[in-house]
Amino acid sequence: MQFADRLNNVETSAIRELFKLLGKPGIISFAGGFPDPAMFDVEGIREASNEALTDEPGGALQYGATEGYGPLRDQLSALMATKGARVQAEQLIVTTGSQQALDLLGKTMISPGDKVIVEGPTFLATIQCFRLYGAELISAPIDAEGVKTDELEQLIAQHKPKFVYLIPTFGNPSGAMLSMERRKKVLEMAVRYNTLIVEDDPYGELYFGEPPPPSMLALSESVPGSRELLAHCGSLSKVLSPGLRVGWMIAPAELLAKATMCKQFSDAHTSTFAQATAAQYLKAGRMPAMLLNVRKVYAERAAAMGRALQQTLGDAVGFTQPAGGLFFWARLTGAGGKTQDAGDFAKKAIEQGVAFVPGAPFYAAQPDMSTFRLSFATADVAKIEEGVGRLGKAL
Repeated sequence: MQFADRLNNVETSAIRELFKLLGKPGIISFAGGFPDPAMFDVEGIREASNEALTDEPGGALQYGATEGYGPLRDQLSALMATKGARVQAEQLIVTTGSQQALDLLGKTMISPGDKVIVEGPTFLATIQCFRLYGAELISAPIDAEGVKTDELEQLIAQHKPKFVYLIPTFGNPSGAMLSMERRKKVLEMAVRYNTLIVEDDPYGELYFGEPPPPSMLALSESVPGSRELLAHCGSLSKVLSPGLRVGWMIAPAELLAKATMCKQFSDAHTSTFAQATAAQYLKAGRMPAMLLNVRKVYAERAAAMGRALQQTLGDAVGFTQPAGGLFFWARLTGAGGKTQDAGDFAKKAIEQGVAFVPGAPFYAAQPDMSTFRLSFATADVAKIEEGVGRLGKAL
């Protein structure tokens, strides 16, 4: 068969391929980016779905508007207000997960050969999605405080990208949190260079101590002109349920209209039943209490993983303790003559019955082969300690 040329720019997800190796009995996986299903508020979602079928069964089960189910858009507007961002319902569209929002950005904004700046490292699916539409990806370096804004500004000035894609809060895979100072600098750059900034925020509610700085969307009111150069993607997948496939995109009106048109061609609309269920859940007010529990559990697991890595691997691995999210981002140092090749380390780890994701696929360019990602979300403290112990044997 003669497939489209654009498929030459992408390959199968390294993470999805890794999952094929995880059928071995007794394996402990730190590989996935999934929330723990034990954290799902099953009873609350059940009640919400029943309410959706009771209150407005026709609306929940019928075709719906491409922009999204009206009551859910209202609830999402209210949700954003609790985060300090004033968003009218008509300023957002509901997407089938925030993954679709990224795809719509690719469809509406990227022509073959266009340059797009992403963090190095960044969300693997973003790399694949933007390359599918022909983007030339430019990698901006990061540290524990997120993207390095001085380097980012140089890259914007040099490459004049179509847009800049960032995960400012507990990034995947880095776990980094963009500082308040840098967030404002990014918004100022958007205005100075007339460049669209895409803020992806699936993890912002999963903080372990003090809340993170306000989103760039919330901060945009203090930087004149930046709101019209900012697209914000949100999701309920990591905080409520991935299976609902409910995300949203807030963007300037012109971009939102084009994205809505492209969504019509993709799926007509996100599942109205899922949207109605999500709307009833948010209306019931169960989210804050649920999040308190989720944060507590994930914080305990993150602390346990940090302790175990330090005690078991010592100076052979470097990392910054995450303040939220789902991930540890670590680097093999080579201390004590240990390997610095995360790919080789991953193979040996599988043999020891533990899995993680090597870091190289998360880079759009110049991958750091010594890096790797660990997720603590789906393993309890005992499994984390046992799994890190196996990592010690593999190293």
